[in-house]
Amino acid sequence: MFRIGELARQFGIKADTLRFYEKEGLLSPSLRTAAGYRLYSEEDRNRLHFILRCKRVGFSLKDIDELLSLRISRCEVACREVKAVADAKLADVEERIRELEQFRHSLRLLSDACCGGSESAEHCSILEALDGRLPNTENNAR
Repeated sequence: MFRIGELARQFGIKADTLRFYEKEGLLSPSLRTAAGYRLYSEEDRNRLHFILRCKRVGFSLKDIDELLSLRISRCEVACREVKAVADAKLADVEERIRELEQFRHSLRLLSDACCGGSESAEHCSILEALDGRLPNTENNAR
């Protein structure tokens, strides 16, 4: 059995993180001492490891909750159900990448339009574009 601080140290996280996962219903201590201290089992440790690995690859707490449910009932669910969770996250990440690429393109246009000199920014093309004072700014920013 592990006390909260011991388990947190094993994974390089804070005890508050464990309390947060408990509050979110992702993790709960197997036992409590008479004094109310949380005690975690080896299975709780494995569950925490699973949660942290899920977080590292980008799954949300909602996704993790669903994956934990699938993990518990893995003998009764089809692999396609687990894959669907991963595929949904992959689609979300790919959409965010597309958006970031658009942001990068817009920022590059803004940066390239600016001389970057030491003169006053009174007529700075970046500020003017963001104010909407340059032609086609709306279309270029997309």
